[in-house]
Amino acid sequence: MKILVINAGSSSLKYQLYNMNDESVLAKGLVERIGMDSSILTHKPAGKQEVTEVSEILEHITAIRKVLSMLTHEEHGVIASIEEIQAVGHRVVHGGEAFKASALVDDAAKAEIRRLFDLAPLHNPASMMGIKAAETNMPNVPQVVVFDTAFHQTMPEKSYLYAIPRVLYNKYKVRRYGAHGTSHEYVSQAAATFLDKPIEELKIITCHIGNGASVTAVQGGQSVDTSMGMTPLEGLMMGTRSGDLDPAIVPYVMNKEELSVSEVNSMLNKHSGLLAISGVSSDMREITEGMDKGEANATLAFEMYEYRLRKYIGSYAAAMNGVDVLVFTAGVGENSVVLRQKVLEQLSFLGVKLDAELNAIRSGEPRRISAPDSRVEVLVIPTNEELVIARDTHNIVTAANQQ
Repeated sequence: MKILVINAGSSSLKYQLYNMNDESVLAKGLVERIGMDSSILTHKPAGKQEVTEVSEILEHITAIRKVLSMLTHEEHGVIASIEEIQAVGHRVVHGGEAFKASALVDDAAKAEIRRLFDLAPLHNPASMMGIKAAETNMPNVPQVVVFDTAFHQTMPEKSYLYAIPRVLYNKYKVRRYGAHGTSHEYVSQAAATFLDKPIEELKIITCHIGNGASVTAVQGGQSVDTSMGMTPLEGLMMGTRSGDLDPAIVPYVMNKEELSVSEVNSMLNKHSGLLAISGVSSDMREITEGMDKGEANATLAFEMYEYRLRKYIGSYAAAMNGVDVLVFTAGVGENSVVLRQKVLEQLSFLGVKLDAELNAIRSGEPRRISAPDSRVEVLVIPTNEELVIARDTHNIVTAANQQ
């Protein structure tokens, strides 16, 4: 079965085409600047030359049509016709409480995703545009939606409820939902496979550290707590997001600066985090370079970032009454040698011992970076959210075809 995986943003669309016989990627690419007359399609077919095309792409329906044209192109394509694509899998950020697992796209699923627009106003509407575009271009191909929040639906009430009037949960479902669920699920399972141990017997802390970042406590293969909240703003200090803060700061600053709700929301999501403290960048690579040059603000930004990450790891070890495995993943987690080093050096109370030489190795493969006598296994595992989407899509469509 060949499956097209789509991750639609408001002005972009990422895609990967999988051959599920061996889970190989036949092609992948990105459409940027959707809605403009100078849109860019970058197409990377396996074993062939990368190609870039600039054209007018005003909406997602055209973007999908361009992608399909490239996938079937005589020179740059990897399939003979669109009919070879047997299913489409979509990444959707927010599934609320309605979706505890991935699901086939039908009228009920689309209605529920629309109902959840308020909980993910930047992401769910874009996902719906991707779903509609795929339906228009491939009307008879089954589609599956895979949710970032679904993995965290196993959290108990004590983890997901906020200490605010219960009526707000009953009426509006104000609660912790988390995010990056497909990544946390993938790397926790990959960690168990790497260690050749049953995931049901492991206490794992997974650290998805990218421009957006979250930590999850995975006990027995299930998420029992996670750092992001009702929205992706809560939790760790991130590239441009503030993470945890005193909620009284919001009305205080709004009053002092005469800010609107929209303006303060933008401040906390787009102008905070590493960017705000360093005054230079939201990119950890540039922060690290500034720190190496002795720049005080870059150093402070790094120290705050590392400190907050370390606190969450410690709190989740307490939440699970121990930890067997600590996993780093995503852009920063996989590539920042110095961040991992600084975090792990301060976790000796857990019995963590870092192997500095292993930590310094750069590899795209899962690997151990803890010393042989470390009580906690520390792993770096490249995440693969697209593969999770492809697998879920394959399983759901296969099951539906057998009914």
